[in-house]
Amino acid sequence: MGRVLLDITMSLDGFVTGPGADLAHGLGVGGEPLHDWIVADDLTDADREALDRTQAGVGAVLMGRRTFDFVDGPHGWAGDDPGTTADAERPPIFVVTSHRPARGRLDGWFEFVTDGIHRALELAQKAAGDKAIMIMGGGHLCRQYLYAGLVDEVRIHLVPIVLGDGTPLFERTTIAPVRLIQRDAAVTPSAVHLTYDVA
Repeated sequence: MGRVLLDITMSLDGFVTGPGADLAHGLGVGGEPLHDWIVADDLTDADREALDRTQAGVGAVLMGRRTFDFVDGPHGWAGDDPGTTADAERPPIFVVTSHRPARGRLDGWFEFVTDGIHRALELAQKAAGDKAIMIMGGGHLCRQYLYAGLVDEVRIHLVPIVLGDGTPLFERTTIAPVRLIQRDAAVTPSAVHLTYDVA
């Protein structure tokens, strides 16, 4: 069974979007710089390697409903996203949601799971086989999986911006601390790419 990876970009003060994230402002007000390390014309080799690693060896993707609403919306993914992966090679994307949308712009790309994070992970593991399962957002879904003890590896792309408000990756919790073991760090002008194993 493949490893479960949490892979997300975060501001220096812990937010994965700026305030007011919605369909028109997917990364929130002022949150666009969070993804500069992905879309810049002059990516460093380390940024490109970190980006390539987000897709390499991934057999299935888990996504929250808010993230789906944005990527399927008018300002979301183009027809050839995610990345440049051809349809036949694109890993299945499982959206964890309380209800299915009536229809979407990118119909056929997503499978909707309405009975919780454990069932979504079970389906993703079955689809992925020995390949990894990547949790790509949003912050709420990432927290649920991490705090439930279902994540093997955490990859955080720490961007040098202080947003002050928005969607936090981590919130107060009554669970025991989640211990991480740092495995790698790559520093670029756009981000610090951090990789941790969950202890």
